[in-house]
Amino acid sequence: MVHQKYIYLQHLQIFKAKTWNNLKIQIKMEKDIEYLSRRDFSRLSATALGVIPLMSLGNILNYTPKASTTNDIEVHLFSKHLQFLNYNDMSEAAANLGFEGLDLTVRPEGHVLPERATDDLPHAVAAMKCFGLQSRIITTNITDTRHSESKNVLKIARNLGITHYRAGWLKYSHDKDFSEQIEEHSKVFGSLENISEELGLHGGYQNHVGSTLGLPISYIYQLLKMTTTKYMGSQYDIRHAMVIDGDNWEIGFEQVRPYINSIVIKDFKWGIKNGKKVPVNTPLGEGVVNFNRYFSLLKKYKINVPVSLHLEYDLGGAEQGAPKITMDKKEVFGQIKKDLTFLKETWKRAEP
Repeated sequence: MVHQKYIYLQHLQIFKAKTWNNLKIQIKMEKDIEYLSRRDFSRLSATALGVIPLMSLGNILNYTPKASTTNDIEVHLFSKHLQFLNYNDMSEAAANLGFEGLDLTVRPEGHVLPERATDDLPHAVAAMKCFGLQSRIITTNITDTRHSESKNVLKIARNLGITHYRAGWLKYSHDKDFSEQIEEHSKVFGSLENISEELGLHGGYQNHVGSTLGLPISYIYQLLKMTTTKYMGSQYDIRHAMVIDGDNWEIGFEQVRPYINSIVIKDFKWGIKNGKKVPVNTPLGEGVVNFNRYFSLLKKYKINVPVSLHLEYDLGGAEQGAPKITMDKKEVFGQIKKDLTFLKETWKRAEP
């Protein structure tokens, strides 16, 4: 049993030890190496070993982390689309499809509930590591860093080697003065920046259509330019940028370009609903997003950051994060694979 534990933990690449009697656990972070307490080790190792009954030892040994180069694109599947699977099955599916990692949802109704992060986040990351997946990025609903639960989520994520997180959305009101809201929201960005710097994490704010802050990407730029470090940035979403700015999206892109620290990929086309022009989500390459131009710009400016692939067209409920889906999961996997293939092949062809 000791031998099996030792092999398993080696392949998780979380634990590092010379002997079982004199054991120190190291988790590599972007900024430094932090030693965990004995209690933390007991919890993490128990979590990791809990995955073993769900897998064969052959599977553990066959899955190794994927090598990457500076010319590769590091694609994480948004775990929302595998909400109908447990941590182990989710990780196995993502690895078999060819992803480098998972953008894990750590938020209400997500794969990991914030109040359960102490127990469940290590479990989810352990399952991912079993299948050679990176655990680099999570999606949260965090906006108030004074909340103990929010701090706990970020600290656990940092200790598990996660380097990036998406913050929660802020509300924009048409009933308040613009300068007043800039001041209020800049304080939130400042607090996110402070805790991110403290922990060595990179926080990102996604531009998004709707009533949330970020409808005009220029508003996000106004907030980001008030920050002073690299620890709070933009999670740039080309789909939402084009819905708002159309063919002029490059203007907003140039504004937030220095702050981009993660990217969301999805596509859409224009349709008519109730006599109004509306965006309709599509598989990659079937919409209006010019990925060749977009990827060329990313390469030109050497922006190679974690990429989260989203699929928001009809997938039997998987597109909405449904716990049960109405489409055969093989069909869902096939469409995910198709989008990933398009993404990687288009990235390779793009010239800076």
